[in-house]
Amino acid sequence: MNATSDLTHARKILDSFSGVTPKVPASETEAEELRQAIRLMTTRSESENLGVCADNSSQGYRVLAHYLEALGYAVPFAIAEIESVDTPVYIKFNTAKMSHYLDAYEGNYRGVLIACQSEEEEINGTYGHFPLNLFGSP
Repeated sequence: MNATSDLTHARKILDSFSGVTPKVPASETEAEELRQAIRLMTTRSESENLGVCADNSSQGYRVLAHYLEALGYAVPFAIAEIESVDTPVYIKFNTAKMSHYLDAYEGNYRGVLIACQSEEEEINGTYGHFPLNLFGSP
């Protein structure tokens, strides 16, 4: 495959997992294909915003750390030092600034959104909700 067809295939995979109804990979093979598609799109983008919808702050920051590590980023926070919130949360992380914030979340979704920013139009977009456990145990 060439770079364009790889990108088109990755985008198709990400789009199939994006939408109002979260989708869970049906097999480990499908999960690995999704992980590879996410990695390809994020390596081709200039920056990403990750949005984590989780049951509490501890779970949310663990998931965020797994995703960041899987995408090749250093984790700029210590989970033990994060404020403990035992209600649903939304965490937004900006890879350009390596900054994050935590907010209360009243929605029903649980998962990770990834918004890619790039000069390449086919990369731009918001993808997900991806499973919390895609890159490690939440």
